[in-house]
Amino acid sequence: MDAIAPAAQAADTLAASYFDGVVAKAHPVTLRLVDGDLEIAGQGIDRCVHAADVQWPERSRHGLRVTHFASGGSVQCADASAWDAWRQHSGQRESWVVRAQQSWRSVLVSTLLLVVMGTAVFNWGLPVAARAVVAMTPHSVDATLGQASLNAIDDSLMRPSKLLPAEQTRLRKAFEKALSAQPPDSVPPWQLVFRKSRMGANAFALPGGTMVMTDELVELVGADDKVITAVLAHELGHVRRRHGLTMLVQATLLAGVTSVVLGDFSTLLAGVPLLLGQASYSRDAEKEADREAVRILKAAGISPEVMVTLFEKLQQKNIPATDDKKDSPASPGESPWLGIAFASHPSDAARIAFFTQAARGMQPSP
Repeated sequence: MDAIAPAAQAADTLAASYFDGVVAKAHPVTLRLVDGDLEIAGQGIDRCVHAADVQWPERSRHGLRVTHFASGGSVQCADASAWDAWRQHSGQRESWVVRAQQSWRSVLVSTLLLVVMGTAVFNWGLPVAARAVVAMTPHSVDATLGQASLNAIDDSLMRPSKLLPAEQTRLRKAFEKALSAQPPDSVPPWQLVFRKSRMGANAFALPGGTMVMTDELVELVGADDKVITAVLAHELGHVRRRHGLTMLVQATLLAGVTSVVLGDFSTLLAGVPLLLGQASYSRDAEKEADREAVRILKAAGISPEVMVTLFEKLQQKNIPATDDKKDSPASPGESPWLGIAFASHPSDAARIAFFTQAARGMQPSP
């Protein structure tokens, strides 16, 4: 291939190399701009390319300039400064985007705006969008997801409950009694199932209204029906707010946004905002469920402070209700696809303070 021609001699012309798009050979030519059209002249070459067919390169600090033509062919110039001066002298103006890219101030401002926009979408946009999607989704979808999740955990994490049927019935009746103080239309469909767990004391709500209580949690609180009722009131808050489906939609939206921004650059890197986002949303969901629990307990005449008993029992067993050392929605060995079942809760101290404060002024029930 011939060497690229030297830079231009005259201000209104520029020496360059022409490639016809057929043969990989550089032809020395002279470029000239006339009314926006590009005239190319050289030995045996006399071509005029209309302005609309010229794909001008963006200005950069280094590298040669290459202009392609929609109809085929290209021209190259190794002297970038001469090329830029020639275009400016010929009346060619750069777009504001190109000018902004060459300014560190513009780049800094753009980066800050991108961070602000990303934060706004992350903290407000995605949750609002997820709630809108959930509001338009039939409740039958929750039930289908919940049943599929229950089948999956029964296959991998749970075993049949060892609690006596009479004990299970007693705890269900206690919760039903607490809910009797609620307006009928405010209580979503629910069912309580007991399981012996391979992961210890736990209780969680699945989409559609299924609440799972482990034998280990019942044993931990001494089968105290008021504490069990408080835990179930919290889980019913998840059901009423449809947190399970909301978390699934948020995860899907966040994954979509992440893939648009990061593409396939790194699967690990793309997963980081998803994990952090879900942890943040989970804490918000837990706070909403705590408020629902307080509302149900107060209406039933049960002090919200009974929930503190759960935290005390967990602390005695050195089992934190909250893993403050992580932000991911699932601990090692737990199943992250359960969504709200293993969500990152607010800190134990904050939740204890919340339920204690909510109990002030209430007379303890007999």
